[in-house]
Amino acid sequence: MTDYIQVWQCAGCGRIEAPQPCIGICSDRKVLMVALDEHERALAQSGELQERIDALRMLLTRFVGASPRAGGWERSWKLLQEQAAQALRHDACRAGET
Repeated sequence: MTDYIQVWQCAGCGRIEAPQPCIGICSDRKVLMVALDEHERALAQSGELQERIDALRMLLTRFVGASPRAGGWERSWKLLQEQAAQALRHDACRAGET
């Protein structure tokens, strides 16, 4: 979980804990901030999750678009099951699961 740092920021000039050129209408308000390294880590995790979602979405798209030939339902179903199992194993490896 990301820890937040609470600071005061001027609603008028944008000053945060340091002098900024002020246009004379400063009024402080609380804002939540996060350290850059925490933000970058969250962005990286978000990107990794999006890649995982995209890979699994591609599998679901294949499943939805599947139209087995007459008499080929069982073969097609087993093939889709194996592809889904492979995708789940791959996803578990990417997620660091065993």
